[in-house]
Amino acid sequence: MITRRQLLTRALRGSSLLAFGTAVPQFMARAAGTAKPGADNILVVLELTGGNDGLNTVIPYADDLYHKARPTLRQTGSQVIRLDDHVGLNSAMRGLRPLWDQGQLAVVQGVGYPNPQRSHFESMDIWQTADPRGAAVSSGWLGRAATVADDRSGAVPILHLGEGRQPLAVEGAPAGGAVSVSDQRSFRLPMDGPDDEQRARRRLLADLAGPSGDEHEQDAGLASFVRRRQVQTLSAVETMRELLEGPGAVTSFGNGLSQKLQLVAGLIARGFGTRLFYVSLEGFDTHANQGPLQSGLLADLANSVAGFFQSLKTTGNDRRVRLLTFSEFGRRVRENGSRGTDHGAASCLFVAGPSVKGGVVGQHPSLSDLDDDDLRFHTDFRRVYATLLDGWLGCDSKTVLGGRWDHIAELEPLR
Repeated sequence: MITRRQLLTRALRGSSLLAFGTAVPQFMARAAGTAKPGADNILVVLELTGGNDGLNTVIPYADDLYHKARPTLRQTGSQVIRLDDHVGLNSAMRGLRPLWDQGQLAVVQGVGYPNPQRSHFESMDIWQTADPRGAAVSSGWLGRAATVADDRSGAVPILHLGEGRQPLAVEGAPAGGAVSVSDQRSFRLPMDGPDDEQRARRRLLADLAGPSGDEHEQDAGLASFVRRRQVQTLSAVETMRELLEGPGAVTSFGNGLSQKLQLVAGLIARGFGTRLFYVSLEGFDTHANQGPLQSGLLADLANSVAGFFQSLKTTGNDRRVRLLTFSEFGRRVRENGSRGTDHGAASCLFVAGPSVKGGVVGQHPSLSDLDDDDLRFHTDFRRVYATLLDGWLGCDSKTVLGGRWDHIAELEPLR
């Protein structure tokens, strides 16, 4: 017969439900009564893994130097989705046209940081920590943001949807407050075994919802933690399961970007409470045959983001959600001999949502003033972070970023 303490120990150590840090009990002991679903702004961060080629994402079609540097990869003015008289989006990104036409897409050009690193790992660490020391920093900018935010959202400040290790960006959330979910099995509590044992476990779980008089002093904190965790977490699990498996399920969990974003939209609609979501789209390390590879990825990106905001609009939640894209670096200006591009530095990013003042932000980096065949940045990515932290999430960006950064006016929330 499994004992109460054994169940607690097994559930906390063996469950694939949540990937927590070491100080879970202190975090989960927060009262759930402070949650205000539907009241807080939400940020979705979308990582474009591998180093997206910004020069063929936001294309300076009117610049002859672009066409000379990209004889096989170039897109002409008749192909791109024109944003102004100088730049346009890659033709594969037609799905973003409605957001652009509605003024809900900001295209930020020339984003980077000083002394750029062209290593995937080092540059990704810098973006995720918001610190040039990168891997020397143990916490991520979103994890620190969750710590200093006025968080009224409940049990799960940050939800990461994806396989592999938890991204560095979410590390450092308050006492293990970042949760990673990798597949549909992650929504199931460990209830396998003979029927009689399953029933016994269910009775014990139900019993944990109330106080017990048989707790030793050393077990009291753990049992108290589990009871509070049930209030905050088990209802969230049921929400996920209903979205994925229940009657009228809105989506199915998968590795596709659209599926991940639709799940996020469903969780928001159900008042899940999370304010920070992290998803990724992989495959942007295009050293060879870049044209069709990048076009497919950019089409997926555009269609998934457009569908995400359409779903949010249907449920009346679009105005409190912003989506930020980033990639660890851009690519070199000149295409290589394999019809691809090599690791570079400055690139572009997108901020989408009805609260955004849509348009092209900043000038496209010059193609006549290069840094070793690379674009020079003119917008430090920490300015983007600071604007979102202060203006959108209500955080103190100086505390999160370790310094004060000027805001980008076009990314300030519309009033």
